[in-house]
Amino acid sequence: LVVGGLRAIEVTLRTAPALAAIEAIAKHVPGAIVGAGTIVAVEQIDQAVKAGAKFLVSPGAPAALAKAAAQSPVPFLPGCATASEAMALRELGFKALKLFPAEAVGGAKLIASLAAPLPDLRFCPTGGIDLQKAPEYLKLPNVPCVGGSWMLQKAALAAGDYLAVEALARDAAELARAAA
Repeated sequence: LVVGGLRAIEVTLRTAPALAAIEAIAKHVPGAIVGAGTIVAVEQIDQAVKAGAKFLVSPGAPAALAKAAAQSPVPFLPGCATASEAMALRELGFKALKLFPAEAVGGAKLIASLAAPLPDLRFCPTGGIDLQKAPEYLKLPNVPCVGGSWMLQKAALAAGDYLAVEALARDAAELARAAA
């Protein structure tokens, strides 16, 4: 991924080896900025930071989690799915939010609709986004980036075809450059 141009790597805390993976990437992958995703409990914040996470991401952000993460030494990207959730996070001081699950909750149309009433917020949409859908999001002024896993195709990983992963990462990185 890093060789292909994607330096920010989110490792979701949905499997037992996730924290070990964060630690290994942080120590052994030069140029990688590794973060912990799927932060759903306050105790995961400290665990992720100790493992080497440089940022935290949550699929949603109840007040207790958001407040605890705001005290973390690393940036936190709280998740939201509605205007009300975005407004609540804004009241807590967050201006960069994850929209999840983006495609299921209205996608680019929802984010475009939020631009007028919430002009100071920026969104990183994730969930159902692929190489074909990403440009629709990246053309929006309130979307500086998108998240996705399409460059980590199971068949390529199973076959150890890291050149295919690198090529897909390069395509994804090019989308970001083209949108800038």
